Amino acid sequence: MVENLLLGTLVIAATVVIHAIGLIEVTRWSSALTDVLRVDHRRNRIVAMVATVLGTFVVLAVEIWLWALVHFALGSFADIETALYFSIVSFSTLGYGDVIPPERWRVFAALEGINGFLLIGWSTAYLIAAGMRIGPFRSGEHF
Repeated sequence: MVENLLLGTLVIAATVVIHAIGLIEVTRWSSALTDVLRVDHRRNRIVAMVATVLGTFVVLAVEIWLWALVHFALGSFADIETALYFSIVSFSTLGYGDVIPPERWRVFAALEGINGFLLIGWSTAYLIAAGMRIGPFRSGEHF
């Protein structure tokens, strides 16, 4: 079990670093995109929000792929497609249960769900802040 916890902690730490850097870059790219396009103010905010949502999705996808690659490297799944499917289902906390990891790596796999829950929550908070700051939703304007 210690091996599961240590490896899980390393992957969680890596995804937190990816998430922090990723969201900083998403903010920078979204701003740069609106500067380049220079459409009217309302459309600029919508373009910025779409870019922010898609960028956040890419950051989450990179983190899911990291978990999938580690599962695959551990031999938990026979192919990368199954490892990726398991990671999507685990990270998003859906937990269908149709694909399960070997008993040896159950605790490690469970940590992915906790990690996903936290990072999706962080992403939600980021998107709400972006919606208020740059997006189509402004306090006093829409609510």
